[in-house]
Formats: sequence, structure tokens, C-alpha cells
Amino acid sequence: MSNIVEQIESAIRDNKIMIFMKGNRSFPQCGFSAATVQVFEELGVPFETADVLSDPELRDGIKRYSNWPTIPQVYINGKFIGGCDIIRELYDSGELQPMVKSALAAPARQ
Repeated sequence: MSNIVEQIESAIRDNKIMIFMKGNRSFPQCGFSAATVQVFEELGVPFETADVLSDPELRDGIKRYSNWPTIPQVYINGKFIGGCDIIRELYDSGELQPMVKSALAAPARQ
């Protein structure tokens, strides 16, 4: 388990916007993952994804790590934000954009 936690923490630390999802950015494998990717594509910002379907240990590990039962899961500047519904709500209300802008302007995390 500690190895998967290190992998998760490294991905979150090394990417200002990190999405743990079903499939990948180019080929989402569920509607919720696709909708989440679409939000960040519309924002035109850099983000990274990790495919939990290709790694069952990652799929279980990220759920335990965040204490959140569903996928996708979005982390911005090291902080767990939520899943698809929360991301869409933040985007639609205009709250996501400044959160993303602030994260991208922040110095790299160590």
C-alpha cells in the first residue's frame, strides 16, 4: 500500500491539476471522466490524468487516499477538490477558474 500512496502523492505533487479517472485524457472510458476532462479542456489549462482502469491497485488506492468512493477525482495544487459533479458546479458558478489560475501561478510544490 505504501508504494501506491507514494505514486499517488508523487502524481499530485508533480502536477498542478491531476485527474484520477477511468481512461485517459484522449480516451475517457466513462461519461463522468469525459465531462471532467471537457471542463479542463474548455479552460485550456495544462492537466495530467491517471487511468485507474489500467491499474486496480491505483483504483483502490486513490479511493482510500481521498476517502472518496467515486472516480474521477480531481486535485488542484495538491488539494482534493472532488469529482465530476463538484467540478461542473464550480465551473458553472465561476469558482473553478480563479482556483485554477491561482494554482497555475503558484510556485512548484516540493
